[in-house]
Amino acid sequence: MDPKEYALNRGVRGRGPGAGNKAELNADPRQNVLEIYNRLYDRFGPQRWWPGESPFEVLVGAILTQRTSWKNVEKALIPLRKRRLLTPGALNRIPEKELARLIRPCGFFNVKAGRLKALARFIFKRYGGSLDRMFLENEDILREQLLHIKGIGPETADSILLYAGNLPYFVVDGYTRRIFSRHRLIHETDPYHEVQNFFISRLPLKHEIFNEYHALIVKTGKVYCKTEANCEDCPLRDLMVSPLDKGRKNVSLNDGRSWPVYGNSR
Repeated sequence: MDPKEYALNRGVRGRGPGAGNKAELNADPRQNVLEIYNRLYDRFGPQRWWPGESPFEVLVGAILTQRTSWKNVEKALIPLRKRRLLTPGALNRIPEKELARLIRPCGFFNVKAGRLKALARFIFKRYGGSLDRMFLENEDILREQLLHIKGIGPETADSILLYAGNLPYFVVDGYTRRIFSRHRLIHETDPYHEVQNFFISRLPLKHEIFNEYHALIVKTGKVYCKTEANCEDCPLRDLMVSPLDKGRKNVSLNDGRSWPVYGNSR
């Protein structure tokens, strides 16, 4: 069963405001995150993320992609594949300076080389170099351990858990904040865990859904919801409180904060 079919069959379950009341949660389609998911899926189709040939390559990519584009990550992965360095053992053995030279195309290569070495050491120290053993760990404990590795924050840790471990952790990135704050469903400055819980509390707790949703959000951010919004043909246009156009304004909502929107509020 593909992610969309599963979601449609499962329906929405809610916690927080309107918890346990499906009719109330679905009353306003703008607040139905599953409706947004379905529209994006219909427009773009399955994204088949994460682009990686092995779970460990996904881990490496999650660090290499920090503060750079995926095109640069792909360039950095080429020499690692050629040298057969995309295993915990190989990455643990290579000198850090040599690793930094190989991943230069992704930027911040000295910093990222240190982070990759730290991750490889962690896998060996805690799990004997085995990703299978690592992902058998209690998922909340594993997440906390990953967050204690220098340079791994919530977004990187959750990317590792979701895409390499197939564990249900919703990844929150800049595209997520941009799109859903423009729809006034979150505030762009809300803490990471609050934004993450916004999605987890409104979706089936399945890694397939979280995987596909995050990939669709990234696609939407690149095609439509750029720094300057292009709402004209966006599948979410009619779900906006007001369509976005040039001319930034702040609109105060019930919680007393100012929400950035574009154009006139209708």
